[in-house]
Amino acid sequence: MTEQPHRADLGKDPARVSGMFDEVAPAYDRSNTILSLGNDRLWRVATTRAIAPKAGQRILDLAAGTGASSVALARSGAEVVAADFSPGMLAEGRRRHGGIPNLSFVEADATALPFADDEFDTVTISFGLRNVNEPRTALAELLRVTAPGGRLVICEFSQPPSQAFGALYRFYNDRVLPAVARTVSSNAAAYDYLNESIKDWPDQPTLAGWIREAGWEDVAYRNLSFGIVALHRARKPSS
Repeated sequence: MTEQPHRADLGKDPARVSGMFDEVAPAYDRSNTILSLGNDRLWRVATTRAIAPKAGQRILDLAAGTGASSVALARSGAEVVAADFSPGMLAEGRRRHGGIPNLSFVEADATALPFADDEFDTVTISFGLRNVNEPRTALAELLRVTAPGGRLVICEFSQPPSQAFGALYRFYNDRVLPAVARTVSSNAAAYDYLNESIKDWPDQPTLAGWIREAGWEDVAYRNLSFGIVALHRARKPSS
């Protein structure tokens, strides 16, 4: 009997989500570039600019996957920890980028991070908060491990404010993306979950409210690609 691929659902059981990402790890970055029509690279550049990494800083890149975003941060000379809960993703990241001296890979649960209080100058998570079963707990954990005055940058799928564009975007996700995913991905069912999780995810003001409730200040966001994605920023109080 052929083993069925892992497929997460909106219950976001950590073992099922991790297993799903383990299976797609080798082709994950290539699939994302194809399915996002190349926009993933633009979103990564915008996130890196918002983080503004500098030599001497210690940065946590949570839900880093294979480390594609982490490499861009490490090029600044900052010490970067690429953390993810998928062993398969981390293994692929080490295979590709293990030679970068200021980049390390750590298996971590976003809701119970294995780091000390006030350890990082900046914490960031791209397209991963949506996959956490308790995202508000993860926001509080990110606050805990950030040094006073340190920064948070979140890049995540969001809800386009334009109804017309939103309808076009939903058509792409419902009709086009599944067909393309069957061609380019080793686990097309994973992208059914992707579509469901995007529809279920709150809009920009709601996520901004969650960030404030977790204890962050100076919370702001801006839309990328007409609101398909939003870049949220915040700061940990200095005292």
